[in-house]
Amino acid sequence: MTAAPTAEATPAGAWSGYLDCLQEADEYAAVEVATGLLEAGVSAERVLLDLVAPAQAEVGERWARNEWSVAEEHAATHISERVVAAVAAYANPRPTRGRVVVACMDGEWHALPPRLVAEVLRLRGWQVTFLGASVPAPHLVSYLHRHDADAVALACALPMRLPHAYRMIEACRRVDVPVVVGGRGFGADGRWARRLGVAWAPDAPSAADLVADERALRRVPLAELSHLADDEYTSLVKRRGELIDGALAELRERVPGTRDYTPSQMDSTVSDLGYVVDFLAAALYVDDGSLFTEFVDWMVEILTSRGVPAHALGLTLGHYRRVLRDFPRAARFLGAARSSVAAVGGAGSR
Repeated sequence: MTAAPTAEATPAGAWSGYLDCLQEADEYAAVEVATGLLEAGVSAERVLLDLVAPAQAEVGERWARNEWSVAEEHAATHISERVVAAVAAYANPRPTRGRVVVACMDGEWHALPPRLVAEVLRLRGWQVTFLGASVPAPHLVSYLHRHDADAVALACALPMRLPHAYRMIEACRRVDVPVVVGGRGFGADGRWARRLGVAWAPDAPSAADLVADERALRRVPLAELSHLADDEYTSLVKRRGELIDGALAELRERVPGTRDYTPSQMDSTVSDLGYVVDFLAAALYVDDGSLFTEFVDWMVEILTSRGVPAHALGLTLGHYRRVLRDFPRAARFLGAARSSVAAVGGAGSR
């Protein structure tokens, strides 16, 4: 009779020690934790999904809480990638099924989550081609023309990439390859995937199940994008630079401390102003103000953790709303988000 594994020989039991390895940037120890679980009889899929994936989510949370720097987050991510490679080499499955292409959306650089999906598919017998981060749609289509594929799995971590996602989805369909998408960029419940008319999987096992069912992959409702006829999305994108410049000028005028920002601080501020526009554009694209409000709430948490008052974000939202007063949907989304900021005392003056 086989003895039950000890707590240390389970992903949950190894969790704390593995996070310590990531914190100390100890790649070799992290690999030993993972391979130790494999040698104790834990399946490769469980090591990937119950140890590596949640640990990486915790890494992101620690960065968001300003407990880890960008450099520490990058080091931990690199180690996790090495661990995934070690687990894959240990399992070394042989393909028994067709080809699946896995890639990140154009402009999407969070490559570890889709890499985990790729390895789970590989463990389940698929021949997987992992194209990595930020794959331009024309390059993906060119690849599909040269290499037959049963399906494409596309990842998107940030909702602001949804317009790019739709273009990539449609490009794959034009070459008659079914698509499954995943990642936080499509909403926690996949609601924006449904709006784009594409099959969505909440996790790697679900993606593997969908890939194995071509009829389910193709049996999706039509995209619901008739609202784009009002041209708000297109017009907003064209005015992106103008909006950022105007918001920055107002911040310099109304928040005197910004005049003394270092070049690095100024670059971060300009990036943040751009993210506000990009997330607003994505909300217009899928016609869902909650996308924008959720982003603004998250941004308030990030700014607060870094000692930046939410007041500044409230000013920016107010500025964009005034400039975009002739954009009914955008003005409505901005108003709702600004009310959310006001609830935590950061709306600023009108």
